[in-house]
Amino acid sequence: MEKMNQIYLIKDLARITGYSIHTLKYYLKIALIKEISRSPETRFRYFDDSTVQMLKKIRSLRRAGKSIKEIKNELL
Repeated sequence: MEKMNQIYLIKDLARITGYSIHTLKYYLKIALIKEISRSPETRFRYFDDSTVQMLKKIRSLRRAGKSIKEIKNELL
């Protein structure tokens, strides 16, 4: 049986990954990360474990001295 992904709001992502909400919104704006869905009523963005993994990868690449542009080219 496949494990269900957790669903997160942007504030949860910030808490789990240590990124600021401002940074996460910037990453969304430049399409470095993507929401998996959005609530039609509240317009809340939803994310899953794949986003958490992507943010961990981004952090390690940033620590290795890569620019956002280099990371975007490498990951997308």
